[in-house]
Amino acid sequence: MEDLDVAGRRVLVRCDLNVPLKDGHITDDMRIRAAVPTLEALLEMGARVLVCSHLGRPKGEVVEELRLAPVARHLAQLLGRPVEALDTVVGTEAMAASMSPADVVMLENLRFEPGETRNDPDFAAALASLAQAYVNDAFGAAHRAHASVVGVAELLPSAAGLLLQAEVDKLDRLLHDPERPFVAVLGGAKVSDKLGVIGNLLDRVDTICIGGAMAFTLLVAKGEDVGRSLVEEDRVDDVRKVLKEAENKGVEILLPTDVVASEAPEAGSPNETVPIGQIGDRLGVDIGAATARAFADVIERAKSVLWNGPMGIFEIEGFARGTSEVAEAVVRATGSGAYTVVGGGDSAAALKQLGLTDAVSHLSTGGGASLEYLEGTELPGIAALTKQSAR
Repeated sequence: MEDLDVAGRRVLVRCDLNVPLKDGHITDDMRIRAAVPTLEALLEMGARVLVCSHLGRPKGEVVEELRLAPVARHLAQLLGRPVEALDTVVGTEAMAASMSPADVVMLENLRFEPGETRNDPDFAAALASLAQAYVNDAFGAAHRAHASVVGVAELLPSAAGLLLQAEVDKLDRLLHDPERPFVAVLGGAKVSDKLGVIGNLLDRVDTICIGGAMAFTLLVAKGEDVGRSLVEEDRVDDVRKVLKEAENKGVEILLPTDVVASEAPEAGSPNETVPIGQIGDRLGVDIGAATARAFADVIERAKSVLWNGPMGIFEIEGFARGTSEVAEAVVRATGSGAYTVVGGGDSAAALKQLGLTDAVSHLSTGGGASLEYLEGTELPGIAALTKQSAR
């Protein structure tokens, strides 16, 4: 970003300000705070900053509850300067926005425009016409081939923002130069969402701990009875191949030996911790105490740790213990000098719920983007910047 000529120029900054709102109030400002360093740096360089972002999924229509005005107000508080929130994304109002050096203007929700998600060339050109340079700082949207992520980068002098650059650097350290032992902890609902990550990590890690509902498909592949637990039957054969590949490469895959079995995935439902094979006509909703201890022991002895995905239905208090114990083990590993990276999405939410967001080496702002990057997939937003810089 420091190579861009921005002094006195209008710079379009793509941020990821897709924050949760309740009754017009922001309930988690992590992504807004993460955008501040890049904006402050550009302002110090004399740029006239136009911020753009999406919020929610309005599907190309104006949705009053998804306007960015509350985000602009919160950003203004963090920056300590006014942030003018516009009612439109492109057009005469955006073009006419009065901007002196060190001004900040926020465009309206990008996804109010149907051309955004289609990467429409005309919409990308309209966005590009608002500025003389472009900075992409939205790692959380870098896996989307959208107009504000890809199209604009092809039309203006462009660079990565500090947050996007940091995200790539932090993940690259795990992928290309991890200190060993390197332990990956994966959870979440569907193994299909993580098969690509597992496959890419097999050449890099020493151990993979797998919890959450995704573990049940692996357990079925190994011949275990998992009751009514979530199983992706169409991926069992794929899982067997991955398990065989892990064995051939000497990578240990740890699966739950016990689980919290519940009659229903609901708060207050009768449940108990039982060994795998004794779930009966119930479903697993969390890893059991013995599994949590085994995972924690491996994590605490690691020098590099990647955690992505909860160990159970952590948003229900009675089914959150496994996720809590993994989170605390990752924090202890950090305190012992391990390099720890936690993926975005549910893992970030779990850390926030436990008040541990600042206790790991790196907490990613991008859930889907970090997963795709860890799979080894080229992210469209990063590819567009790379192509632009090579010109």
